[in-house]
Amino acid sequence: MELLLHNTISRKKEIFKSITPGHVGMYVCGPTVSGESHLGHTRPYITFDVLYRLLTHMQYKVRYVRNITDAGHFEEEGKEAEDKISSKALLEKLEPMELVTKYTNLFRWAMHQFNNIEPSIEPTATGHIVEQIEMVKTILKEGYAYEVNGSVYFDLNKYATDFAHKTPYGKLSGRVLDEMLETTRALDGQDEKRNKADFALWKKAPAEHIMRWASPWGEGFPGWHIECSAMSKKYLGEQFDIHGGGMDLQFPHHESEIAQSSVCHNGTLMARYWVHNNMITINGKKMGKSYNNVIKLTELFSGDHPLLEQAYQPMTIRFFILQSHYRSTLDFGNAGLQAAEKGLERLMRAVERVEKLPTSEKSTVDIESLSNNCWNAILDDLNSPILIAHLFDAVKIINNIGDGVEKISAPDKIKLQELLNIFVFDILGLQKSTTDSNSEKERLNGLISMLVDLRIEAKNRKDYTSSDEIRNKLSALGVMLKDTKEGSEWEVNDN
Repeated sequence: MELLLHNTISRKKEIFKSITPGHVGMYVCGPTVSGESHLGHTRPYITFDVLYRLLTHMQYKVRYVRNITDAGHFEEEGKEAEDKISSKALLEKLEPMELVTKYTNLFRWAMHQFNNIEPSIEPTATGHIVEQIEMVKTILKEGYAYEVNGSVYFDLNKYATDFAHKTPYGKLSGRVLDEMLETTRALDGQDEKRNKADFALWKKAPAEHIMRWASPWGEGFPGWHIECSAMSKKYLGEQFDIHGGGMDLQFPHHESEIAQSSVCHNGTLMARYWVHNNMITINGKKMGKSYNNVIKLTELFSGDHPLLEQAYQPMTIRFFILQSHYRSTLDFGNAGLQAAEKGLERLMRAVERVEKLPTSEKSTVDIESLSNNCWNAILDDLNSPILIAHLFDAVKIINNIGDGVEKISAPDKIKLQELLNIFVFDILGLQKSTTDSNSEKERLNGLISMLVDLRIEAKNRKDYTSSDEIRNKLSALGVMLKDTKEGSEWEVNDN
């Protein structure tokens, strides 16, 4: 079997060949845990979970590294860089590490609901400050960075000149540096940069900045891009097989990663295959706070959002996402999710029906061709929508056999069961328990318990507005809370 992957850096599909036969190193940019994950975060992690599953099924030993950004992801708004985590910690009246632990746990919980396999390694930015400082020191030593007032910036002009024939800046995203220099706006207080497009490797921490570490340039914190370069190098080496992430990360994040790593590794391109998923839009608009259309994952599961007509189970959301190719824009809508819900139920009913199918001496159905079609689809750049279409061909076959229209032999029945197990469960990562009432009840109970715990946290920090809001919303859903000396008890009023 040969796997074709669309390589962003070559802009074409390529046959995948790992650097070390039988082994794959894959790095995927993880979440910035300054808040709760939303619908847009589901697509990359479900996409690369399918790729992880497929490579494993193809007998590769995969080291899948997905980072947690718990420091350094800041927006440069003048000389005082704003760290998202520090800002949110102040807003929620929590210690920064308390905040990131809260949202890291919530992110992992959500990934478990989607049946995503845990990565092999999940490193954090704060756990690798030493490695980031060492990489910055190397870039400075090589002459491609400069220090100003305790901050260190990457010298893009010098890099562009020296690496034009190795790993030019802009090769991944298709951007031209001269155009970037013309269009990049000069931020107030950024006159310490040599060029407007230079990016920070290390930032000096102002007096009020909470998250800070000692460095050769004074107390500060790392830039956003350096963490992924440092951690991918540590766990996957100077060059590895696959680097993944959302299409919105091509520039500046992945472009800057390539530049940093190239300086440290003699022009070696850090990853051979760059795989990017497209975005999820809502009514044609990109999801964002400015559009007031961000849907958090707990809101998806509970249905508690103005844009939602109902609650949606995690497997419905996973199936909805997989019905579109990962490189295509996916527009969210209740009609699409409801159609996905019905389609998934139909698929699962057919899967359960296979066991009871009667067998005949000969088959009138071609299971071999069905299997080939399924493999051809998933191996062609993870074409999950075409694979799902072929799985519905299997549904039609199953129903026809059950209705006596077609016949299947005992050996072909076993092949059909194996085919469904491989593609529905092992590779697409769907679960039978989607329509199981007991499992559904357990998931709802877990979600309610999590919200009750969040309310207790709000009360403990005297955030009574959030505490009352959670209580009222639970009450509206029929969940009755009772505060006791030992904590909060709850029960569901079914009336």
